[in-house]
Amino acid sequence: MPRYFTQDHEWIDVDGDSATVGITDYAQGQLGDVVFVEVPDAGRVVAKGDDAAVVESVKAASDVYAPVSGTVIEGNSGLDADPSLVNSAPEGDGWFFRMALSDPSELEGLMDAAAYQTYVDSL
Repeated sequence: MPRYFTQDHEWIDVDGDSATVGITDYAQGQLGDVVFVEVPDAGRVVAKGDDAAVVESVKAASDVYAPVSGTVIEGNSGLDADPSLVNSAPEGDGWFFRMALSDPSELEGLMDAAAYQTYVDSL
């Protein structure tokens, strides 16, 4: 399953015509302790770059953007009960939402893991 990254520190795992979206370990580290997460509802249509979710920490609130266009299949309900999953497993169980891709060609503008690491190292 290929994983791509955005300059806004979202990751997206693609599996056929669907994908799982979350924030990177770097992003959760910048946020600090996450205390609240608002995930999108199933059926919501998002365009690439749209605000799709909200994450709040003890330091700040931040939007999570849709890395590509599509329709939300499900939000991670586990984050309602335990928003700290974003800190403990940001690139695993702390995912934000799953979506059906409407334009897979948008993935071409995203970074692979090596390019993302180079980008983070430059910050």
